[in-house]
Amino acid sequence: MVGNEERKAKRRPAARQKPAGQKAAGSRPDPALDPREVQKFAALAGQWWDPVGPMAPLHAMNPWRIGVIRDAICRQFGGDPAKRTPLVGRSLLDIGCGAGLLCEPMARLGAEVTGIDPAGEVITAARLHAEEQELRIDYREATVADMAAQGRRFDVVTALEVVEHAEDPERLVQEAAACVAEGGLLVVSTIARTNRAWLQAIVAAEYLLRWLPAGTHDWRRFVQPSELARWVRGSGLVVQELRAVTWDARTGRFVDAPRPDVNYLLVAARL
Repeated sequence: MVGNEERKAKRRPAARQKPAGQKAAGSRPDPALDPREVQKFAALAGQWWDPVGPMAPLHAMNPWRIGVIRDAICRQFGGDPAKRTPLVGRSLLDIGCGAGLLCEPMARLGAEVTGIDPAGEVITAARLHAEEQELRIDYREATVADMAAQGRRFDVVTALEVVEHAEDPERLVQEAAACVAEGGLLVVSTIARTNRAWLQAIVAAEYLLRWLPAGTHDWRRFVQPSELARWVRGSGLVVQELRAVTWDARTGRFVDAPRPDVNYLLVAARL
């Protein structure tokens, strides 16, 4: 008898190997992106779904951010967050989706999810993992500039832990906002450029606790909430919510924080 893993392997399409950061045919170069950052995360493609690997902090933060995003969508469109699939009928674009840590939960909540990333390696990993989970997610090796140029519009656009790795974060926010449909939402999460963030997100997380590979972040690229809010408003959206998050060692999970001086999430709407 053929085992489950063998059957899955037979169904999987052969992955085409490409240099890290190489775009799919027809994808346009995006000046907002930094190819070095794309390569950095492409190299981690095989470890994305390891809950104790390099993406462990994102795995740990996922329950908090999924709840915040789900509730924001339900408030905007009138859904019931207590239901099993409250996002049915809503389209969602996840920018810099990686191997799908946000895409899969959003799909389980009922959304029609499109995940894009310029790193082909992580898109391959995302497709294989979604297939194993029997989830229908439209993964594309593409940039947000590609989607904006195609005139694609979505009820919800997310860009989580992306802008602090961009070459031109303001332009990236503008491109993301261009993909938000009328009445839709833009959700952006990033890290504030503060001394506390330097200590927690870099010194502690990368060098002392080794939660992240050394060199994952550059403090100079962190974004102040006021900067992000200005870019969002300049793109024609209205800021609705700003939420901060922190690690609670007592409970072993991420919880709301009183100030957005390290990790935070902003929700904006196109009214």
